[in-house]
Amino acid sequence: MREVFEDLARRVAAGQTVGLATVVATFSSAPRPPGAAMLVGADGEVVGSVSGGCVEGAVYELAQQVVADGVPVLQRYGVSDDDAFAVGLTCGGIIDVYVEPVSAQTFPQLPEVLAAIQARQPVAVATIVEHPDRLGRRLVVWPDQVDGDVGSARARDAIADDARGLLATGRSGTLHYGPDGQRRGEGMTVFVNSFEPPPRLLVFGAIDFAAAMARMAAFLGYRVTVCDARPVFATKSRFPEADEVVVDWPHRYLAAEAEAGRLDERTAVAVLTHDPKFDVPLLEVALRLKLGYVGAMGSRRTHDDRMRRLREAGLSEGELAGLSSPIGLDLGARTPEETAVSIAAEIIALRWGGGGERLARTDGAIHHPRG
Repeated sequence: MREVFEDLARRVAAGQTVGLATVVATFSSAPRPPGAAMLVGADGEVVGSVSGGCVEGAVYELAQQVVADGVPVLQRYGVSDDDAFAVGLTCGGIIDVYVEPVSAQTFPQLPEVLAAIQARQPVAVATIVEHPDRLGRRLVVWPDQVDGDVGSARARDAIADDARGLLATGRSGTLHYGPDGQRRGEGMTVFVNSFEPPPRLLVFGAIDFAAAMARMAAFLGYRVTVCDARPVFATKSRFPEADEVVVDWPHRYLAAEAEAGRLDERTAVAVLTHDPKFDVPLLEVALRLKLGYVGAMGSRRTHDDRMRRLREAGLSEGELAGLSSPIGLDLGARTPEETAVSIAAEIIALRWGGGGERLARTDGAIHHPRG
């Protein structure tokens, strides 16, 4: 929903009631993940997508109906639909879409949620999407506070506790309870949409490959930092797509970020310096942290020399196993832009558990569960 949130908040602040459709569950090879959203404005304009085009027409009509009736609807779409060719998912998957009318009255916390997202503060929105008489009630959950009403203190406590668990791992998904929030039971389904801060990519080495990598990572939704010890190269004008450009010794900057608690298991590090005086001290720090990805650029010869130096610095074989070097997947990349695609592909594959093979030569599910 992140991609439609600012537009949603702007329209609601202007007094509109907006039809909002959110993917709350997926089965098999669904095209969009839970949390993907599409809004239908009062003027009929559509923003976002729930299926990449497969069922958007049907969802558009349902959103208009929901706004007119004022009653939310949980709708399932899949190839088993009677009208599969008209509104079914051609990919063979199944999605549950929750469609609701959103206004200042139904979602009074919307400005606060937007402010948290813009400030890169973690926040989750927990909405009851299935219940006999509490449909559409919601909680807004921060790490240290809760706002909203779901009909009982018992349900509120259970939902807030579980939503914080999802928020801590950056996951969105459905939770199931008894009608009054019982941990075991059926009758109430809650969708938790987690808005964790975007993952970080730290690019070390202010070279042309870094500029291409910054563009690619920004496109993928990462918060990008480019760091280099040389002020003549580390300038904002050379890396306009980066969120920040830092002049500092790479190992010192990374250690300071870790000490400040600004790195986590979603953080990716791309070492593009291929200069021992920079990358060996940097990798000594990086490989001892719990990061999502650590890759280093260089030839096979550079890699062998780097591994020798890291072993001499005292890194264990287990720590060295966390290094992706030479960096990237084997795409035959030559240009900086192609190399950025190669690196990004490896980061994505490791994040989601993909093998990097051509899908045409594999069997089984296309989409991997989030790891």
